[in-house]
Amino acid sequence: MDYGDILITSISRRILKIKKKKKVGSPPGTLVYTGEKPKIKTKIKIIDYDSENFSIEEIKDLNNNLLKIGKNKVRWINITGLSEINIIEKIGELFNLHPLVLEDILNPNQRPKFEDYEDYIFIVLKILIWNQEDEIFETEQISFILGINFVISFLEQESNIFNPIIERIQFKKGRIRGMNADYLIYALIDVIVDDYFIILEIIGENIEEIEDKLIKNPEPEVLQSIYQLKRNSIDVRKSIWPLREVINKLLRVQSNLISDELQIYTRDLYDHVFRISDLLENYRDIIFGMLDMYLSSVSNRMNEIMKVLTIISTIFIPLSFLAGFYGMNFLYMPEFKSPISYPLLIVVMILIIMIMIMFFRRRKWI
Repeated sequence: MDYGDILITSISRRILKIKKKKKVGSPPGTLVYTGEKPKIKTKIKIIDYDSENFSIEEIKDLNNNLLKIGKNKVRWINITGLSEINIIEKIGELFNLHPLVLEDILNPNQRPKFEDYEDYIFIVLKILIWNQEDEIFETEQISFILGINFVISFLEQESNIFNPIIERIQFKKGRIRGMNADYLIYALIDVIVDDYFIILEIIGENIEEIEDKLIKNPEPEVLQSIYQLKRNSIDVRKSIWPLREVINKLLRVQSNLISDELQIYTRDLYDHVFRISDLLENYRDIIFGMLDMYLSSVSNRMNEIMKVLTIISTIFIPLSFLAGFYGMNFLYMPEFKSPISYPLLIVVMILIIMIMIMFFRRRKWI
C-alpha cells in the first residue's frame, strides 16, 4: 500500500467518523448513510417472472407501479448504491417499511440478523470480498426485504454475486421459476453461503503456505503473516458466526411468507452454515497452533545457537588457561628449557579438544 492509498484510507475513515458523529444524538429512524464505500448513483433493477414469463429492466422513477405485480408473478427489486437517501426513503414509503429498517439498511455496520415484521421479513447478511493486493477480506452488507410476492435487495456496490440467480431465472434452470418469493430469497442466501466456502478455501490455502514457511524458515515475516491471517479469520468469523442464528430463525419462523415446502431447503442451508462454522473454528485452532509453533521454533533455534556457543566456549576455556599459564614469561620455568616444549603444548591442546568432544558426544550434548 503506497502513500496515496494510505491517504485515501485516512480520508475515508475521517469522513466515516464525521457521519457517525452526525448520527449520534439523532432520533431513532433518522436516515444517514454511514458506509465507507464510495458514493455511487443508485440503480434500481426490476426482475419479474413466473413459470412462463420473464422480464428485466432498470427504472429511473419510483411510483406506485412498483407495487403492481402481476398475478402469480414474483418481483425482485435489486437496489445498488445507498448514498441517495431520498430513493431509499421513497422505497420505504411505497412498501410501508419501518423507519428503523431503513436506518439499518443505511448503516452497513449491522450484525447479520433476522426480523419478522408480519407483513414482511427483514434480513441482513454480509458478503466477503478477498482483496488480493492488501491480503485482507473486505465486507459488504446486503439487506433483504421479503414480502408476499416480492423481494427487495439493497447493496452498497455493484456485485456479480447474484448473476447465477439471474441466469437461472432467465433461462429457467432449476425450479426457481415455478416457486414463490420465499424460494427466491432462499436462493439468494444460498449463493452468499456458497461464496463463504470459497472464502474458507482462500484461508486454507494461506494456512498451508504459511505452514510451509514456518517449517522451513520461521523468519519474523512469517509471524507477521500469521497475525494477518488471524485478523482475517476474526473478520470472517464476525460475518459468518451470526448467520447460524439467522438461518435458524428462518427455519423456525411462523409466517405466511414462508411456505412449509421451503423448510427442507432451509434445513440444507442450515447444514451448510453449520459446516462452515465448524471449518472456521478448525482454522482458528490451526492458526493459534501456528503461533505456538512459531514461538517454539524460535525458542529451539535460539537454544541450538546457545548450545553451539556454549560448546565452543567450554572447549576454549582450558586452552585459554594453558595459553595464559605459559604466557606469564617466567624466566626460570623448567618447561622452557626443553626444545620440544612448544610442540608438546600444541599436542596437549589438541588432546584436550578431542577428549572434550568425545565427552560431549557420549553425553549426547552434540
